[in-house]
Amino acid sequence: MRIATWNVNSLNVRMPRIEEWFDYAQPDVVCMQETKLADAAFPYMSFEAMGYEVVHNGNGRWNGVAIASRVGIDSPVLGFGAVDHPMFEGDEPESRLVAATCGGVRVSSVYVPNGRTLTDPHYEYKLRWLTALKNEIGATSKPDEPVVVCGDFNIAPEDKDVYDPRFFKNATHTSAKERGALDAIKAWGLTDAFRTLYDDGRLYSWWDYRAGDFHQGRGLRIDLVLVSEAIVSRIEYALIDRFARKGKQPSDHAPVFVDIDTGGLT
Repeated sequence: MRIATWNVNSLNVRMPRIEEWFDYAQPDVVCMQETKLADAAFPYMSFEAMGYEVVHNGNGRWNGVAIASRVGIDSPVLGFGAVDHPMFEGDEPESRLVAATCGGVRVSSVYVPNGRTLTDPHYEYKLRWLTALKNEIGATSKPDEPVVVCGDFNIAPEDKDVYDPRFFKNATHTSAKERGALDAIKAWGLTDAFRTLYDDGRLYSWWDYRAGDFHQGRGLRIDLVLVSEAIVSRIEYALIDRFARKGKQPSDHAPVFVDIDTGGLT
């Protein structure tokens, strides 16, 4: 099974690139983030024409997450179903999480809040959101079950996941608290699938549109595929698909995918 995550940064704008990528990459399950669509506006029929079912959690022009699957979608849950949502008082829940069972694997598509700056209230919200995600995973799954949690985490797990850590000193995406919150999620029983095969730095999934950052290799690895103990030994291949970041109107993120052997898994 090929499971991918891709922050598409506006599905309407990116739809031609998405159709192109689905055609050549042939993923079985794709977790998408920043669709920037309400559920009623999602192009379900376009995905059905490609052979995919979709569950989408979106409420307008910001955020939005989806799972597209050609191996079935069962028991979908939009948002936090098992724990209280860690919102600011008075705010409506944001569309940052959707989960479903696809081909016997429990898959979650996550779009972690950006955090903005270390002194912004959004940073504390980000930390609360990560804690809620950890609690949601723990309340709904077990490490010995086939579980995949993937998406745009807006956290570079290590300094080698940043083109130059000096530029991110005292900044979000690399702070000790963010990395600690991510480590707490992984401590439940999740492994960074990409790092089981590749230990090298300079392998990034996001590059700013400005100043030619992509072509100059100034990126971050913030798009992650985390897999449970039941899956980690079944990883066969992983790739950050830089090709999809090239060309006309690309997202600022590249798709990341992992191939796993699901034979006899369920």
